[in-house]
Amino acid sequence: MLMTLWLRIGVLLGKAVLLLLGLGLLGWALATAWLAWQYRGAVAREELIPPGEAAMTQDVIQTAVRIVDQHRDNTRYLRDAHAKAHGCVKAEVQVLADLTPELRQGVFDTPGKTWQAIVRLSNGNAYPQFDSIRDARGMAIKLQDVSGNQLLEDRQDQGEQDFVMFNHPNFFVSDVAEYRQNVAAQADGKKAMAFFPSWDPRSWQVRHLLIALSTLAPAPASPTQTTYFSVSPYKFGAANAKFRVAPDPDSCPRYTLAPQNQALPNFLRSALNQQLSTDRVPACFVLQVQRQDPNKYMPIEDTSVEWRESDAPFETVARIKIPAQDFDTPAQNLQCDNQSFNPWFGIEAHRPIGGINRLRKAVYQAVSDYRHARNSEQ
Repeated sequence: MLMTLWLRIGVLLGKAVLLLLGLGLLGWALATAWLAWQYRGAVAREELIPPGEAAMTQDVIQTAVRIVDQHRDNTRYLRDAHAKAHGCVKAEVQVLADLTPELRQGVFDTPGKTWQAIVRLSNGNAYPQFDSIRDARGMAIKLQDVSGNQLLEDRQDQGEQDFVMFNHPNFFVSDVAEYRQNVAAQADGKKAMAFFPSWDPRSWQVRHLLIALSTLAPAPASPTQTTYFSVSPYKFGAANAKFRVAPDPDSCPRYTLAPQNQALPNFLRSALNQQLSTDRVPACFVLQVQRQDPNKYMPIEDTSVEWRESDAPFETVARIKIPAQDFDTPAQNLQCDNQSFNPWFGIEAHRPIGGINRLRKAVYQAVSDYRHARNSEQ
């Protein structure tokens, strides 16, 4: 009798598991079909600015300043994102000698030209934390002695072109409105509410939560072994494009990084120091562009949508070499902390476009001014 009862319970549990699996597969199929239906067709070539964006931007600035205040490190004010640097290093960015005419745009207009640059490698979090914690990883590149009018009037004497990237091809928010809601929830310590702003399921941002979770990846063995993406689009001459930087080990001497103690809080800095300063081995990357095909679903105003390589491949326009060097000194680290990187530090040929880039223009400048003013008072 008891055996029969257990068998029946087992059968019921088995059917329940199969039912749940079936419902899960059906939900996955429906979600896949819905996404394929929604994210299809031609898109605009030009920016489409929604009403109220300027007011929302001011709200984000206030929140970003609040985050800077919250995450002050002793007496120094840190960035509101990518606060912890693994190092700022000197680099050379060489335009391909055989670059095709249609790719000769902006700073890439002279085949074979070599730019001197500064590269900042970082974690994404707004507060310095152990490198072993899941996080985004960033790369910011500043080309120096760039001729031509700068996008920002107060930077005309700087002669620079910045490329700001991190290690995921798309962002976990679509636009300024969503960014405002998301960053406000995080500043209030309500991280779950960042993607579930109300009890209404229609407001839930499950896809964006999944993007955020995949962005918070385990630490790489070294910052030089990671691929970085611009995420948001830029002008590329008359076209629109996104940028990518990927490791290019074949262009450098063969190198195997010695195992690092990943229990140490700053092991990514140690890995970078091991390669460049101790072993004196350079690191190499390729700098690539992915040009928008407006006949494909490659939107400008939604940074949560990845531009598929099947729609438009990445094309190499330059090679980056980070030579062997000593970079980890107190003076250089302070200079690195004071260095500002901004996608709006550059020329018209690479103008940032789209809502998230318009937001960056205002927020980066406001936060940078606030941070440097407070630090200069110390």
